[in-house]
Amino acid sequence: MNIVPLPPVSSLAETLTRAKENAPYLKMLLEVQPELADLLASENLEAALEYCAGAGEKAENVRQKLRREKRALALTLAIGDLAGRLSLTDVITRLSDFADRALDEALADIYATRYPDAPVEGFSVIGLGKHGSRELNYSSDIDPIFLYDPDKIPVRGREEPSDASRRIGQQLVEALNARDADGYVFRVDMRLRPSPEVSPVALPVEAAISYYESSALTWEQSAYIRSRAAAGDTKLGQYFLETINPFIWRRSLDYGAIKNIGSVTAQIRDHYAAGQKFGPGYDLKRGRGGIRETEFYAQMHQLIFGGRQPVLRAPATRDALAALAEAGRIDGEKARLLSESYEYYRVIEHRLQMVNDQQTHSLPDDAEGLDRVARLHGLDNGQILLDQLAPRVDAVGKIYDDLIEPEDDRRLPIDEEKLTAVLVDKNLLESGAFLIAIRRWRSGKVTALRSNAAQESFEEILPDLVDAIATAPNPAQALARLDSLIEKLPTAINFFRILEARPALLEMLGNILSHAPVLANALARRAELFDGLIDATALDLPPSVEELAEQFARTETGDDYQILLDRVRARVGEKRFALGVQLIEGRHDALEISAGYARVAEAAIQVLANATIAEFQATHGRVPGCALLILALGRLGGEALTHASDLDLIFLFTGDHSAESDGARPLGATQYYNRLTARIVTALSVPTAAGPLYEVDTRLRPSGTQGPLAVTFESFRKYQRESAWTWEHMALSRARPVYGSTEDRTQLKDEICSILKTEREPEVLRKAVRKMRLDIVEHKPPKGPLDTKMMEGGLVDWEFIIHFLQLKTGDALYPQLGKAVRALVAQGHLGEDMVAAYELMARLLVALRLMSPDCDFPPETSRALIAKAAGQENWDALLDGYDRARQCVIDEWNRHLRPDPDEILGDII
Repeated sequence: MNIVPLPPVSSLAETLTRAKENAPYLKMLLEVQPELADLLASENLEAALEYCAGAGEKAENVRQKLRREKRALALTLAIGDLAGRLSLTDVITRLSDFADRALDEALADIYATRYPDAPVEGFSVIGLGKHGSRELNYSSDIDPIFLYDPDKIPVRGREEPSDASRRIGQQLVEALNARDADGYVFRVDMRLRPSPEVSPVALPVEAAISYYESSALTWEQSAYIRSRAAAGDTKLGQYFLETINPFIWRRSLDYGAIKNIGSVTAQIRDHYAAGQKFGPGYDLKRGRGGIRETEFYAQMHQLIFGGRQPVLRAPATRDALAALAEAGRIDGEKARLLSESYEYYRVIEHRLQMVNDQQTHSLPDDAEGLDRVARLHGLDNGQILLDQLAPRVDAVGKIYDDLIEPEDDRRLPIDEEKLTAVLVDKNLLESGAFLIAIRRWRSGKVTALRSNAAQESFEEILPDLVDAIATAPNPAQALARLDSLIEKLPTAINFFRILEARPALLEMLGNILSHAPVLANALARRAELFDGLIDATALDLPPSVEELAEQFARTETGDDYQILLDRVRARVGEKRFALGVQLIEGRHDALEISAGYARVAEAAIQVLANATIAEFQATHGRVPGCALLILALGRLGGEALTHASDLDLIFLFTGDHSAESDGARPLGATQYYNRLTARIVTALSVPTAAGPLYEVDTRLRPSGTQGPLAVTFESFRKYQRESAWTWEHMALSRARPVYGSTEDRTQLKDEICSILKTEREPEVLRKAVRKMRLDIVEHKPPKGPLDTKMMEGGLVDWEFIIHFLQLKTGDALYPQLGKAVRALVAQGHLGEDMVAAYELMARLLVALRLMSPDCDFPPETSRALIAKAAGQENWDALLDGYDRARQCVIDEWNRHLRPDPDEILGDII
């Protein structure tokens, strides 16, 4: 659709005639400002604009000065606009700039009167709406937020900062609002501040920040797209806006934006029903296909994409549409049509307001009034104006209609009789439980569902949620866990909206709630974990340790150490949660997932160790010639973690233990590295606002819990060669350096290999290994029939056999157990069935840690999934394979580690 061009440029004299005949307000302005009228009549628009700046020179006070300047500006801009000499951008920019200046001058006058010696600081005016985007209408209100800094705002006598700010704010509103023979400056609307019916006129800046970070609604987020520090203490205003920037521009996609804006539009269309139908009386601002829908269209896309693309954050509507089109976020032709239509609407809106200086947006509903507006614009009659507006309104309305979903009857009934009938009709065996749960969710007593927005979002997704839970493998279990999840969520709005936007995630949620209590509990603590599943790559195995470390270490300007701790916890949590989902969904082999868990943990160690060292060095400096090494043992050393694994770590440092650090607060090397190690352990283990990370076990260090946290490389070497127990060397067979320089790691690996190759007396070794296993049986019996580790013939027995043979032969010294067992089989030390036994039980362990952490038989509905994760066709095949695997291990144990009869007799005696 081609936009009909605006009327051609006309003379100011002709325009003055048109204005007098059709706009009583402009006629009055010409009569009371004859000097200005003469300048305009002489075709000297520039002189008229200069006159406006000095129109208040002879005023008795600042308020009168501003009213006279505004009156002159209103006339000059109107005539320049009507004559085609000033563009829409010229008009709205000059009005907005004058609003800023008026606020500043009025505020300075208040300060000079109340606090003569005080600078204008501690009180800031945030411009919102069209003032914030420098797009003020001809007869616009301004919509400010007043903020103050209690530490900087001036006070007099016993006045409290809150009282001072209230009085300043009230006087500022009065200065602009007040009318006399010279008119007024601006109408001021304070209703955009938080809870305007109860909150003070000016807000303490920190309280305002707290509100927007924790309690603000989506429409308030949208309002701040068009915000700026417009007047007063602009440093204070900039501080406020920069601080709440993450609230305005969220990096994660807000799937509620479309729904909320569509809902607001539907409410507007309903509330202003009389102005929706195009024709006489049509509301240019609120009507279908009008100004508001054009603005909302741009803002909706800005809310969704602006968090990740700062270039899209343009406050002005036409600029925003252009930026969105340039970035490929909206169709270029739609952007052009919306922008040009918006400009035309705004021009006609100005004509409406010029007639009587009323803040109106509606076309006159009578023919005479409509003709007057048309003639003021330079058209012959009102029908021509309607003909020019009609195609724009229709086109904009159709573009926006695509964003509003039609109302449907899918929602579950509120009436409990009808709700029960629906649940029974869905063949829900647990309809009674569903009814009780839904009743409580709707009661308003659940924290996450107290706000109107949360309830709205919840009701939208509830039918699909009920269907997903009802068709889950274990509906009763899934419902109980969903109920627990909702009960624990601090807020649920975006969680439900993500489910609504990505229906495929509903089935995934049903599987998580049915099968994986560990993941369900994690989701209840941090609902944002689900956000990561939106990206299809979330179900890919994690990349290399180096790539993961680079991802975890990413920071933003201003991040400190504590923020990094939170970021790493959040990012590691997302990866671990995604790995658990990969197992539940059967996306990858459980052994690959186990290796993925290990890569995530190793990357976290590297990032947090680096950050902690940098933080520590800022105070204590470096120890010349010394460096930290971290040695992983157990499952991390073997690169095969489960979701529940802790981290077995030993901390070493190279160099001279008698050296001293070179920082502002120097420490001896031993004290330095023990304090540093303690901080690294804390960084890895202490829960923060983002939740826990890992449990760290340092008991495998030399001398156990009695020894220092960190020892020198030489002390470690000496201890392992001269004092270590057999079980410590068994643990060392799965040791792997995970932090330190390449050279230091290589040296440590070589030393460990040398220690493990030390010649041993086979019988002494055999007795020591057997005794240690008996101690474990006595102190740590199996938790349940599926305690794959502790049952006789389970993974602990299997591992002991491997470690026994590694230490006995000096062969297959790989920390990765799968690699070690294959090498031992190839060398003839073990039967080939030991490989299959390991793989079945290792897969089963990974699955059970998520799906049956109590090691008991899982619910029947989860058994097929666990069997699949363990590489078996069904549950019976899994049990048979499990029994065969354990028997294989028992047979190998008896072949290599079974005691002689004399030993047994000796034990009895």
